[in-house]
Amino acid sequence: MSFPAPGATLPPVTRWLVLTVAAIGFLFDTYELLMFPVIGAQALSELLKVAPDSDPVRLWSGRMLWIAALSGGVFGLLGGFLVDRLGRKTVMVGSILVYSLSPVAAAYSTELWHLVLFRCTTFIGVCVELVAAVTWLAELFADKKQREVAIGWTLACASLGGILVTEVFNEIGAELRAHPDGASWLPVPVAAWRYTLLTGLVPGAMILVLMPFVPESRVWKERKLAGTLKRPNFAELFSPALRKTTIVTTLLSACGYAAAFGALQLTPLQMVPGLPSIAPVREEHAPNVKAATGKLKAAEKRLEAAASDDAKAKAETSVKAATTELAAARKPINDAINAKRGNIQRWQELGGLVGRVLFAILLVYVASRVLIRIFLLPGVVLLPVTYLVLYGGDYSIFATAIFFCGLVTVAQFSYVSEYLPKVFPVHLRGTGSAFATNVGGRMLGTMAATLNTELLSPLFSGENPQRVATAAAIIGGAVYAVALVLSFLLPVPREDEVPAPPVVPPAPEVPQG
Repeated sequence: MSFPAPGATLPPVTRWLVLTVAAIGFLFDTYELLMFPVIGAQALSELLKVAPDSDPVRLWSGRMLWIAALSGGVFGLLGGFLVDRLGRKTVMVGSILVYSLSPVAAAYSTELWHLVLFRCTTFIGVCVELVAAVTWLAELFADKKQREVAIGWTLACASLGGILVTEVFNEIGAELRAHPDGASWLPVPVAAWRYTLLTGLVPGAMILVLMPFVPESRVWKERKLAGTLKRPNFAELFSPALRKTTIVTTLLSACGYAAAFGALQLTPLQMVPGLPSIAPVREEHAPNVKAATGKLKAAEKRLEAAASDDAKAKAETSVKAATTELAAARKPINDAINAKRGNIQRWQELGGLVGRVLFAILLVYVASRVLIRIFLLPGVVLLPVTYLVLYGGDYSIFATAIFFCGLVTVAQFSYVSEYLPKVFPVHLRGTGSAFATNVGGRMLGTMAATLNTELLSPLFSGENPQRVATAAAIIGGAVYAVALVLSFLLPVPREDEVPAPPVVPPAPEVPQG
């Protein structure tokens, strides 16, 4: 496909194809990322053979969030370098294939390490695709206003991914409750989390059909062909001209991801089982669970004490029967938890969608550094109040607060994604954006998940969900305060700088007659 001349706009058909590809890509980035908060407890419970609200599930929830994000950060950093070396579009295609096939492989997991491995490769694909796609868009739209509208509104589609994966999981769960045998033609065991993972194949098929019809970045391609494209160098990010930009954007990205992973993503994954609205269901079915647990423990003791093969066989049969009875006794509680889990995720993602739309609207009218503070200021108070005060109260009020937590947090992701290409030179746009997003966000920020579940929450009293909520309040309030301070240190993008007044040379002296 030919490239437009410098300064020219894309043909209308090509422009809409580009926007469609970007919107679908961003949507399914989030779809793949937010699968785990929705399916994680159910998947870990099955693979670890423990209750969904048990300590092992709590610990591995935090570990998996961080391990996957850390993997995405390391390889995403390499991906940013490849974006500058191999081209924006080429790397996009490869990353989409990775994050489309990985969830399908994860659906076949029979051991925990299988799920961990393919969750990591999913994250890697998403981390690389996000940087490649934003850089690609920023260079295809030469006009500043067109670029802001294109990036702002296509990024808004990312929050539709969170809503979509929540609804898909809820619908699959409802279908399995109505038809417990599931879809017999699917080659995986019947489980809502496995079926949800299989849907991860959809984005690859959709986008790869469209990719041959959209162009590579004109700016990158022309410089590559002319031999004038400088080689990307990580060391250059810390040169005197770029050092402040790199450090501040990296820390700002870390704060956004810390709020998401240390609080928001743990809400459906870990905090829902402790909601007051779940307590009546627990109380109603507690006698059945207690009786079934007693039978299982007794059967396990008989198995340990069995001496002959015949006695062991009978004891093993008793253990299996008791395990099945316990699962049946827990099922109404688990169903209630999963229903609330999907609902709270829905509120969170709706808030994120509104946040991205609000960002896209304000982007055209508000200066960069002022825009980010519109979302940071309320977050400093909102997150601590939500998790310390509202968590133990009325469910509707808590869900509404989660909506606004999602709004202010997800808007930050749109801000960082749109801001980064404007402050790094062409040959470093992929590398610089990848460094800030992956080292700051994926490697440092996501540590907040493990900080919450393994370090902070055990320091507090109460049940697991309550302790995680208290830790989320501390983490959320702290990182929002830090991000607010950092917003005053952000460099002004060159295109937003007010030009200095022209220097008028002094008038020549007129000789006196």
